[in-house]
Amino acid sequence: MPRKPARHRLLRCPPLTFSPFGRSMAVVASINKGRHKVPSSMLRTKDTPSSSGNGYHHVEDKNEQSDSSDGEGFEGVVQADFAFFDPKPGDFHGVKVLLQTYLGNKQWDLSGFVDLILGQPTVGTVVKIENDEDDAVYSVITALNLGRYQDSKCMIELKGYLLKVCQEKDVLAKLRSFMGEYARDVGLVVSQRVVNLPPQLLPPLYDALFDEVSWATEDEPTKELQNSFRIKFYLIISKIYKHKSVDQIKGPSQSEDDAIIYIKPEDEIFYKLVVLQFSLPCTAGYNK
Repeated sequence: MPRKPARHRLLRCPPLTFSPFGRSMAVVASINKGRHKVPSSMLRTKDTPSSSGNGYHHVEDKNEQSDSSDGEGFEGVVQADFAFFDPKPGDFHGVKVLLQTYLGNKQWDLSGFVDLILGQPTVGTVVKIENDEDDAVYSVITALNLGRYQDSKCMIELKGYLLKVCQEKDVLAKLRSFMGEYARDVGLVVSQRVVNLPPQLLPPLYDALFDEVSWATEDEPTKELQNSFRIKFYLIISKIYKHKSVDQIKGPSQSEDDAIIYIKPEDEIFYKLVVLQFSLPCTAGYNK
């Protein structure tokens, strides 16, 4: 399997054959897009990169608006070249903004958490618009080994928070073991993005992440770092919407899943693959 190509390389290739995960996510993304279709809006991808996740994604947003007063139509085209980059210190502010509500309104060492992400450039990706003067970050994705960063203040606070809010005793016991004795086998997947990021970018983003994790087991300079990417379990913190009347709407042909609205389409796939899960009320707010 080829390694990640150099940055700023324009990749032109035939349509992707995604990994099984990527194909599943592409299907869910398309369904999700259909459910929440915005009238008179169309996105199409012209250039799609390889699963290594680097290069440019040319996305064209075509909007048609009609003027009821004179009957004339207006058509506008917005083009954006999204590029994948390794995280770097200069992305601190953009990544921190995306993670403001990662743990709701809990006050924790968010700045230290961002530093961990940016300090691991071999595994992780930030998405920007190529040649954007603002250098804004539209998405970030990475995987952090719980054991490797177990002494970091931010990771101690994050694990402590999850153990505190978990109210299910059976789940809590297993969760405690994953964050304790088995921490070196667990990778925290951090995936945050702006809400209107084109869904076409999701499969290559995740394929790139899992490719990088695999490559890091061979390419990292020390055996210890290589082992930190031999991840057996992934921990994901995400937000969903759940109907308050879930118990009332459940019937013979309905399940609790029917009452869940996934903000991120990929979470529906993850939910079906989990070996352990729990939910808690989400409190709004921002971290500083």
